[in-house]
Amino acid sequence: MLHIEKAVENGTAVFKLEGRLDTVTAPEFESELINTLDGAENLVLDFERLDYISSAGLRVLLTTQKKMQQKGTMKLLHVCDAILDIFEVTGFTSILNIE
Repeated sequence: MLHIEKAVENGTAVFKLEGRLDTVTAPEFESELINTLDGAENLVLDFERLDYISSAGLRVLLTTQKKMQQKGTMKLLHVCDAILDIFEVTGFTSILNIE
């Protein structure tokens, strides 16, 4: 299960994710991103309460990063060690802006 909180202010979209970003929840997250990013130049993803990410979640991050590179910035905050390990193994640490 994935809980998504989102806010858009001054061209910056902030998504706070809680739970699991997996095959079941990735399409919902992707849909929320697509519906929100048209008016946003910057994207902040807060992973403080995200427990798990699957390859489906990684795909959403990769496609979103490619879109945001063309129009602004994307950064990830509060990434837990388990997800950071997945990012390192898959090479995502060199693709994503993780703070």
